[in-house]
Amino acid sequence: MPAARRDGPSPRDARLSGLEVWLTGTPAELDAATAALVDAGHLTQRGTRRPLTGSDAGRYRLYLRLSVTAGRQRPIGTPDASGGALIDLAAARAQRRPA
Repeated sequence: MPAARRDGPSPRDARLSGLEVWLTGTPAELDAATAALVDAGHLTQRGTRRPLTGSDAGRYRLYLRLSVTAGRQRPIGTPDASGGALIDLAAARAQRRPA
């Protein structure tokens, strides 16, 4: 009978940290999403853009690892680079009238 399998990280691997993100989209979408994520933190690893096949032809997947500081959040209602603003959903729901 084999020994019980150890479920956990390999002691030979370096300790991983940060935010891991798998992105899927067109090259333009991946570029825009990467730029937005880099604005939120520091890009520590960028994988190779891999083409998808079949019904996803023309789309790609991309792996990113970022170091993001939790204290770098934008105040609610402050416009971002796209000119939009974040909405306080709790306040919006409280003011909503029933249909």
